[in-house]
Amino acid sequence: GGRPLLEHALAHAAAAPVDRVVVVLGAGADEVLARVDLHGAEPVVCRDWEEGMAAPLRAGIATLAGCAAVVVLLGDQPLVPAAAVDRVLAARRPDRDAVRATYEGQPGHPVVLERRLFPAIAGLEGDTGARALLAGRSVVEVACEGIADPLDVDSPDDLRIAEQALAS
Repeated sequence: GGRPLLEHALAHAAAAPVDRVVVVLGAGADEVLARVDLHGAEPVVCRDWEEGMAAPLRAGIATLAGCAAVVVLLGDQPLVPAAAVDRVLAARRPDRDAVRATYEGQPGHPVVLERRLFPAIAGLEGDTGARALLAGRSVVEVACEGIADPLDVDSPDDLRIAEQALAS
């Protein structure tokens, strides 16, 4: 759509009902900062990004450690709008550790992680995100098909699909 992929996710995050938006950057952080409209997001550079998914998750959580909860979105999912964030936030319950979107019964993003999970997230290593951590926790699952598309843009074909969806 003539804009960097990440910019779509950041625009959605800026429109979401959250108090603060942080974007965790790794490889190419300087180029991203020079070329992408962050839509007010606070950039956090994760120097150990090569470790895998755990490193940027830890960096984001550490930056937001004082928050009651965080919402995790992915920069390569441009079709997850603020309405999906609103839906998962509305499903928060004090007796649950997290809320995650599902698509046709499959877990996806956005994911809300309550503060009580932050110490466990700080201990994650390697190419492990929060999915394994949530397997043993009380999680509310919220269907988000119809308001969001979990397309994860990992290839030129995925990018073409995303561009067609954004154009319509």
